[in-house]
Amino acid sequence: MPIAVGIREALGSSSMIRKMFEEGNQLKKQHGADKVFDFSLGNPDLDPPPEFHRVFLKLAEEDKKGSHGYMPNAGYPEVREALARKASREHQVSIDGSHIVMAVGAAGGLNTVFKTICDPGDEVIVTRPCFMEYRPYTANHGAKLVEADSLPDFNLNIDAIGASLSPKTAAVLINSPNNPTGKVYPARSIAALADLLRRHGEKSGRLPYLVSDEPYREIAYNAAVPPVLNAYSESIVVNSYSKSLSLPGERIGYIAVSPSIAGKDDLLNGLIYSTRILGYVNAPALMQRIVAELTGAAVDVSVYARRREAFTAILDEAGAEYAEPEGAFYLFVRVPRRGTGQNTPGDDKAFSECLKKHLILGVPGSSFGASGWIRFAYCVDEKAIRASSAAFREAMDEWRSP
Repeated sequence: MPIAVGIREALGSSSMIRKMFEEGNQLKKQHGADKVFDFSLGNPDLDPPPEFHRVFLKLAEEDKKGSHGYMPNAGYPEVREALARKASREHQVSIDGSHIVMAVGAAGGLNTVFKTICDPGDEVIVTRPCFMEYRPYTANHGAKLVEADSLPDFNLNIDAIGASLSPKTAAVLINSPNNPTGKVYPARSIAALADLLRRHGEKSGRLPYLVSDEPYREIAYNAAVPPVLNAYSESIVVNSYSKSLSLPGERIGYIAVSPSIAGKDDLLNGLIYSTRILGYVNAPALMQRIVAELTGAAVDVSVYARRREAFTAILDEAGAEYAEPEGAFYLFVRVPRRGTGQNTPGDDKAFSECLKKHLILGVPGSSFGASGWIRFAYCVDEKAIRASSAAFREAMDEWRSP
């Protein structure tokens, strides 16, 4: 029997990140893992902080009756209260547990949000380049992702977002620190975006939500990531512990809504209902109880900072241009000009193939909506980063040769 047309089409253009990761595994079998420099997948290699293992063992040994059963679909009340205190600190607001819905990772949280706020034909605006799976996340719920160009430094382009707004706009989606660029949107940009959305709401009669996807919030190098919930009344934050605690496989996160959001009860009830009918039912029980005790814990960001410095030094030596990452663990690198001095929109894919010949794996920027760039994930051992130096020089030399 045939599969759905939409799924068949999606399979034809499925995630380039996963494709590169799978090719990397094949190259490692052929050449040995230590000879392949795989910077394709944003899979944190750091272990969770020691506190995680301590709390995990403590809760596993308690083995209380009913501890692995159903709880309210929104999550354990005491867990929601603990995460409300965390979100209140980070976003400079005062919310309680009723403003929190536990989620199956940030991906589950975003799907829950879009299921709740989008009608068929609605639009969600995002700044390009962006995480590629935002497209199917919105399409899952009958909405369309509208991509607005960023500024040259990858900051929010308020004019481009404004030009993309329409009566169909259900939300604007931001991701800071950003995947793939590592950009942290400054407070002034968040304020300008909030003002734009308020003016659009007054004019159109529909006030869009501001949805902030924040799995990298705690991985920032120079300053704290600015708050969102206190900047705009119709804001929703989605966060996860995949990166901040190195728990991507545990699928645990949460949704937090602004205390001044309109129709708050309906929205929260919708989020809880969507959690149930999307098949998540509830976030993992054990992980909920663990993260409630770890609201002040995080991986050692200084490790990622050292890797960033090691990687940028290699790129500098090879003569590559890149966006300086302010957070997350990605380097977005501009495809160098070839010997002819000309680039074409397909150059990022050709450059990726050139790198692959030298056993370096990155993801073409066109996968994120930015042709002419390539993304490298530096959530890998620092030794592997440093060992890639000669391969990068050789690949760059070959690429630039007439």
